[in-house]
Amino acid sequence: MLEFDVAARADHANTATTGFAPDQAPREMPLAHFYKRVSAHVTPAEWPLIVRDVEAIEVLKRQRNAVVLGHNYQAPEIFNTVADIVGDSLALAREAVTVDADVIVMAGVHFMAETAKLLNPSKTVLMPDMEAGCSLAESITAEDVRLMRAHYPGVPVVTYVNTSAAVKAESDYCCTSGNAVKVVRAVAKEWGVNRILMLPDEYLAQNVQKEVPELELIAWKGHCEVHERFTPTDIRDLRESHPGVVVLAHPECPPEVVEAADFAGSTAAMADYVGDHKPARVVLITECSMADNVAVSHPEVEFVRPCNLCPHMRRITLPNIRRALETMTHQVEIDPLVADRARLAVERMLAIR
Repeated sequence: MLEFDVAARADHANTATTGFAPDQAPREMPLAHFYKRVSAHVTPAEWPLIVRDVEAIEVLKRQRNAVVLGHNYQAPEIFNTVADIVGDSLALAREAVTVDADVIVMAGVHFMAETAKLLNPSKTVLMPDMEAGCSLAESITAEDVRLMRAHYPGVPVVTYVNTSAAVKAESDYCCTSGNAVKVVRAVAKEWGVNRILMLPDEYLAQNVQKEVPELELIAWKGHCEVHERFTPTDIRDLRESHPGVVVLAHPECPPEVVEAADFAGSTAAMADYVGDHKPARVVLITECSMADNVAVSHPEVEFVRPCNLCPHMRRITLPNIRRALETMTHQVEIDPLVADRARLAVERMLAIR
């Protein structure tokens, strides 16, 4: 699921009727086309405070020849306004390769900014808050990967993109939740093996294992602090309290949660499912901003919203995106020796279609 070019989205929105009640969004409201996209989350009284940052960021993007990459888990007021390219980690990685800009601002977490820098070494990549990390990425180090290699000599290493550049540099391939099955099958075929080290997400590896019974996936015990909190009891309770709800789960969830769902897939796959199937009522078992953002394009679908927020994604705000562009900080840099090896693992992933 990708959307390109905020300006194009804005022009399209401007040609349509606003659909607002008079007390919700008067036509003289600044950037009313953007407000329409966030009106379920931002009151008319709040909008004048938010719009100052949105307007400033739009000006700064033109001045700096910059684009903002926004992950699906970003807050609606970022995802639906200043983000020029939006999607899951695989989509952002692919688009980062071809982005026509001098400056890339990552509205996501640190490993995503590193990935953008790996694929755009000559561009300036800005991280609005360097403390926007990831529990999964922090669960493993480069030394851990080296120890695993020593323990399993000759076994290829497929590393989830939710890792540091240093960890990627110790890996043979990267993968995302959207392409993990395809990647492990391709690696097994290319290497002529049936065992693969799949790091660091234990639950993703266990869920992928069900799709590739012909292979043995050796996992690390890393978890996402958002997805590991969901339980089968949550799914049962949701079904009881919302009859007929269709349950979509992210493969970073525990296997028993995925088993209880109607469909499991990456954030892009979940968004595509909603668009393709148009369920009357749906729940996305993932970070809760995802539902807020998908709902904008599907007003006919009722979204049930259990809320597990990612505290790291919430460190990215409109004010610090604005400050990043004003001050050109914080610039993401990677040791060239690490970057060359890490880039190879990412590029090998992107070559698998």
